Amino acid sequence: MDFSEYGNPAGKPVVYFHGVPGSPYESSIFDAPARAQGLRIICFDRFAINPSITGADYHRHIAQAISETVQGARVDFIGFSLGTHAALEVSTLMPGQIRSLHLVCAAAPLDGGDFLDEMAGKAVFSLAKRSPGLFQWLVKWQALLAKRAPQMLFRMLFASAEGQDRERVKSPDFRALICQVLQQCFAQGASGYTRDIQQYLKPWSASIFASEANICLWHGTADNWSPFAMSAYLAERFSRKARLERMERLSHYSCLYTAAPIICARIASP
Repeated sequence: MDFSEYGNPAGKPVVYFHGVPGSPYESSIFDAPARAQGLRIICFDRFAINPSITGADYHRHIAQAISETVQGARVDFIGFSLGTHAALEVSTLMPGQIRSLHLVCAAAPLDGGDFLDEMAGKAVFSLAKRSPGLFQWLVKWQALLAKRAPQMLFRMLFASAEGQDRERVKSPDFRALICQVLQQCFAQGASGYTRDIQQYLKPWSASIFASEANICLWHGTADNWSPFAMSAYLAERFSRKARLERMERLSHYSCLYTAAPIICARIASP
């Protein structure tokens, strides 16, 4: 299974689960802090997995790829946005091998509360639940834009930006990163993106909330993509106490950028 890696190639292994939309290039945000802390950031290209592999088989496929790559070593997980769901599901298949789970801007299951009305992507998730066929057409259109007009897709996605993300979207470096992420996201077409959304909308495994790993949730109070209430809900559900880091005035990507060096320092500490 293909993956990208950043940081120190000989460092402590950390697996990053990118968002949706997202791609392994998203984990480049961790490159500098990971090098400074002696960490090896590994991000698998989930969207390139054969689209016929779904459900529990999909998560087992990822877990097996991780075990083969780190050769049985203990690892830490970082999940971003909707990638937190995949991180949690995969962690249940690797008992005793996950040291910690850092969930950034976590997306909680929609049946866990009245989250949908607070989400900028309400129309997209509602369409995916109500009409999967129409949703697939929407994603195919996004894939076409990502290939031919990534800057246009960027402007559409970030038209609803709140908090410090409003300032970040003005950065040419950030625009370039996200446009590359979007192009890589849809490089295989729309199937990988669609599968992750559909997996997220289905009932989550009950074993997720019985995780034995140390869990820390990082969430911006101004996030309107995955509202802060989602991490608050998850923190209450975990059977072991989960630490919730409240990131004042930060939104989605501004939270990820701010949390990245702190997370790396925590994972590196004995």
